[in-house]
Amino acid sequence: MSNNKRMTKNPFINALAATAYIALVASLLFYGPKIADRADSVLAPIAMISLFTLSVAVMGYLFLYKPIELYTGNSKKEAVHLFLKTVAFFAIITILAFIALFSGIVF
Repeated sequence: MSNNKRMTKNPFINALAATAYIALVASLLFYGPKIADRADSVLAPIAMISLFTLSVAVMGYLFLYKPIELYTGNSKKEAVHLFLKTVAFFAIITILAFIALFSGIVF
């Protein structure tokens, strides 16, 4: 299956995919130290910088792949709308997460 068929034009699904990735990474960072008792080493900063780099790549793919494909395929207006809608949905999800955080909802 080509990337064309895997990547969606649905901004809500793109934003949810980004949120799912963030939830996975945050869960690993939160629960990982509780599960694995380990000594401090140089691997911790290496792992964190690697995670940051991976996260930039994943978010770039989720937010930009389809808009860039549309933009270069002469669908400039659709590309801009898809990007902005994805960012808007992600902003709404982020705001809801902060509301949950400050209202005391615990997961």
